[in-house]
Amino acid sequence: MEKPNTEMNKLKCGVIMPISSIDGCTESHWSDVMDIIKTCVDESGFDANIVSNADDVGVIHKRIVQNLYDNPIVVCDVSCRNPNVMFELGMRLAFDKPTIIIKDDKTSYSFDTSSIEHIEYPRDLRFNKIEEFKLKLIEKIKSTYKKSTEDPNFSTFLKNFGEFKVAKIDTKEVSQQELVMDELRSLRRMIVNSNSVNRHKYNDQFYYKDNIEDKGVVDICLEELCTLETLEKSMGRILSLPGVISSEIDKRGEDHIHLILRVNPKYNTNEIEDEVKRYLSRRRILNKSIS
Repeated sequence: MEKPNTEMNKLKCGVIMPISSIDGCTESHWSDVMDIIKTCVDESGFDANIVSNADDVGVIHKRIVQNLYDNPIVVCDVSCRNPNVMFELGMRLAFDKPTIIIKDDKTSYSFDTSSIEHIEYPRDLRFNKIEEFKLKLIEKIKSTYKKSTEDPNFSTFLKNFGEFKVAKIDTKEVSQQELVMDELRSLRRMIVNSNSVNRHKYNDQFYYKDNIEDKGVVDICLEELCTLETLEKSMGRILSLPGVISSEIDKRGEDHIHLILRVNPKYNTNEIEDEVKRYLSRRRILNKSIS
């Protein structure tokens, strides 16, 4: 069994918990709770790791998913039922890896996770009860990790309901430059799409609906129309077109790229598609003449 017993090579214990004010609990309150959890994790021989943390620079959502999958054990505080916390807990349970759930004594049990043991602590963090809680959590971290490494049939959640194939995250090695460029492109798309929604959100001619089926879709193949670089430089102009809600660059092959636009159904998708193609063609011709 791999033992987390050296200071330099401690295994990480992921921590999922609220950090912002919610249900009367302030950021200072959650900071105190984090200190309590960190003490327990340290005394259990692990290194506490908020799942959104990472040593490298990258998109925060990728870090969270990767840490939820990689961390050998996770402590999740579901107090106040923070939506982000519950979503991250759901992902961890889907991976069916060692997970310990804690909550304060003011938060009721959630139906979907009530079958999993919860360790309770007092919301007012009074000393005597917190000391009892810390002893329970330390022992639970140690025993859960030990059982997960020794019992091939160990399951936090899924196997209690039958046989399931747990999802795995595929990995591939890339150069540092490729990684940086990929992250920059991801950030650019996130910012562009976010700005697009905000820009059109207050337009009198536009009403927003969450259901994607309520939006028109324009799918443009860029194979002979323009390069990815030209498209990215043109995205601001495309998103300013009346009726365009958001965009997505869909890579279907090494040199096969599609531009997917979500369009207000009040607008003619054919006209928008023609306008985008004309604009990209002009940009392509202009770039060739400059070069």
